[in-house]
Amino acid sequence: MEFLKILPLQGPNIWTYRPVLEVWLDIGVLEDSPSNTIPGFYERLTAWLPSLIEHRCGIGERGGFLQRLREGTWPGHILEHVTIELQNLAGMQSGFGKARETSVRGVYKVVVRSRNETVSRAALHAARELILAAMQDEPFDVAATVLKLNEMVDSLCLGPSTACIVDAATERGIPSMRLTGGNLVQLGYGKNAHRIWTAETDQTSAIAESISQDKDLTKNLLQACGVPVPEGRIVDSPEDAWDAAEDIGLPVVVKPSDGNHGRGVSTELMTREEVERAFVLADEQGSEVIVERFIRGNEHRLLVVGGKLAAATRGESVSLIANGISSINLLIEEQINSDPRRGDAEEFPMDRVNINESTAAQFEIKRQGYTAESVPPAGTVILIQRNGNVAFDVTDLVHPEVAEMVSLAVRIVGLDIAGVDLVAEDISRPLAEQGGAIVEINAGPGLLMHLKPVSGEPRPVGRAIVDSLFADKETGRIPVIGICGTRGKAQVARIVTRLLKLAGFYTGLASRDGLFFDKRLADKKDCANWASAQKVLLNRSVDAAVIENSIETILSEGLGYDRCQIGIITNLDPAKHFGEFYIESTEQVCNVLRTQVDVVLSDGVAVLNGSDPLVAGMAGYCDGEVIYFALESELVAVTKHRRTGGRAVLIKNGRIVLCEGLEETALLKLAAVPISADESNQSQLENVLAAVAAAWALGISTSLIRAGIATFEVADISAN
Repeated sequence: MEFLKILPLQGPNIWTYRPVLEVWLDIGVLEDSPSNTIPGFYERLTAWLPSLIEHRCGIGERGGFLQRLREGTWPGHILEHVTIELQNLAGMQSGFGKARETSVRGVYKVVVRSRNETVSRAALHAARELILAAMQDEPFDVAATVLKLNEMVDSLCLGPSTACIVDAATERGIPSMRLTGGNLVQLGYGKNAHRIWTAETDQTSAIAESISQDKDLTKNLLQACGVPVPEGRIVDSPEDAWDAAEDIGLPVVVKPSDGNHGRGVSTELMTREEVERAFVLADEQGSEVIVERFIRGNEHRLLVVGGKLAAATRGESVSLIANGISSINLLIEEQINSDPRRGDAEEFPMDRVNINESTAAQFEIKRQGYTAESVPPAGTVILIQRNGNVAFDVTDLVHPEVAEMVSLAVRIVGLDIAGVDLVAEDISRPLAEQGGAIVEINAGPGLLMHLKPVSGEPRPVGRAIVDSLFADKETGRIPVIGICGTRGKAQVARIVTRLLKLAGFYTGLASRDGLFFDKRLADKKDCANWASAQKVLLNRSVDAAVIENSIETILSEGLGYDRCQIGIITNLDPAKHFGEFYIESTEQVCNVLRTQVDVVLSDGVAVLNGSDPLVAGMAGYCDGEVIYFALESELVAVTKHRRTGGRAVLIKNGRIVLCEGLEETALLKLAAVPISADESNQSQLENVLAAVAAAWALGISTSLIRAGIATFEVADISAN
């Protein structure tokens, strides 16, 4: 089982709209050994991966793949399913895969959905080793393999907070582009894009974020606007902390001024010793220490997005009951950390308690007269954590006045997204009735507590964030014009770009002529590739993108965009594309080229060469409208299309004519088109028609189209 080549197809491709990993696999002599001929293989593979029973395969029902395995299937097909399952077990969900023979005996193309190339490559190699071990009756450590892949997923894939926002954007048809190996993501294209970084956005004010990090300043601003906050002040020493506590009145809270996640926070302090010890704990976490009045009640976290309450959770203290035999350390493991909802990874709604690393937990235990190794009397309740564990959903219980108050607090600070920490005995009552108060405003709050609450229903916080960035029905898209075919692509791209500029669009162009932003040449080498398309879509000045795609680009990289407004197919000469990528038939070439048509949006347009039967035949794959272009006016496909009200751009009586149904509008005479002077190269005139059709589809006025076509010179554009 030799990997001849591995291709990361990072955009829409011949297999699917999503990124995939395509491997060219040579199974050699195993071509003569389907799975049902290898003794014990089925039993070993299913014992190692029992969850393969969920794979429906082509049969379409649970256990479908295992049925194929019993009846006899080949290593390429098996590699597909094992790779998918290893990704699933590692926490990177995947369900798509294909395995197809090539014209070379024993060589297959195996394709699997890839949410992260590095993880998918590792899963692919691990799947190969696992299959060979099962065939040869050798040991294989599945658990260790899955653990390693899971660690890769945790470090390389989007975190759950960012992923939920991206998923919500996808549901609304908003494209996304990951900008780094971390959680910085662009939603949308060009000038209509927004960027997020976990729960922060490009609308998050740096000033507001700085204010929120200064707890004393935040409190002063809120208090000045009538928002209830606990009185307190900054202190600079343990002695000063005790003086402040006496002035405020016991009990008090001591916390760092710029901490987060409850680190260094000590609550309900009653004695000088506790206050001074708490000062040291807080001082280790932040630049300044605050002492403030203790508010009785439960800790709550309210998420405010775009000025509205999106979700709310309540915190609970953590305690254990001594049995008179075990140490507190052991009881923590048995009674607290054994909860399956606790874990060290971000996907768990509650953290594990590690008393050896948590100075706050040590502080609480010491307040009660114990250490981690103490064995308290049976029945003694030991408080381990007073705060944290804010993961119990109470969104539906929040009183309207409370929701209004936290929204006001966030507006005062100036944040677009914030987590508001408040303490109240009953969140369903106004704060004033119970002496509740807002104690903290957090920029970039974690979302996991709302996505996976310990109790209560998950809240669509990702959708709330997306809705705050994009108005109803906005998709963050700009017009993307994708161009593919055997010849003429670059020329069509330059003509379309010219027409867009005349219409006032700041246009990005990626073609074999180079990378252009408006009139500026950014890169003069061949830029008809995935990376250059991405550069155009990342540029937030661009309000229209023209992108040339070769058949080779689709096969080796995938398209550089998820969907397009206009998809143009210039022509198709299948024989020119035979011989590479195991493409050796007209049907295969057409299957590649139709990718450009497949990605046209439902409100978009496919511009197809009506005089090329292979191209015209792709009309049925378009989700949107079709506009034909042709030098001849009486083609069967075009005539039939016009009879149903369809549009076409044709040559009639020496004129370029715009046809909509049976109505015809003359655009201009061919004599006024500079390119028509070269009568020996009629394909260039076809390129003009394709560009006119694209401009018409984009709603550019006929007067501008006419002016643009009549004033360009042949020397201005490439004929490639």
